[in-house]
Amino acid sequence: MATKQMQSRRLLLLAAACLLLDSAAAVTDVEYCNKGKSYPVKVSGVEIVPDPVARGEPATFKISASTDQTIGKGKLVIDVKYFFFYVHSETRELCDVTSCPASGDFMVSHQQTLPSFTPPGSYTITMKMLGDNDEELSCISFGFSIGFAASEATI
Repeated sequence: MATKQMQSRRLLLLAAACLLLDSAAAVTDVEYCNKGKSYPVKVSGVEIVPDPVARGEPATFKISASTDQTIGKGKLVIDVKYFFFYVHSETRELCDVTSCPASGDFMVSHQQTLPSFTPPGSYTITMKMLGDNDEELSCISFGFSIGFAASEATI
């Protein structure tokens, strides 16, 4: 009986380890735009779902951040590059992508559906968080991939 319990516990631990590895693989590393600058908003990671992004399907970008300030207003400026070419730019109200006022640990979540004709490959996103007076609260860049397959609904 003790052997079956040990085997069950090992199986449970193995399953938990696999889940942790899967969730860790989905987190993307970020780089600050100006490595020497101390930004008021610190970003600890970006999660992209799905990864790689599927053309014609919604993709969610979740940015984990923290600050010791209270942010009541602001903007999120998003620029996307494909190789060296700017292919998309948009500005969103910060309170549309996070709960305001933001302070302490918070999450910025942005969802986008890419057109089915978007070329597959590697892209780079630069995201700037600007405060109420357009002061730069944070600026990060990170890469993401768009897969080669498009969904059947968009073909």
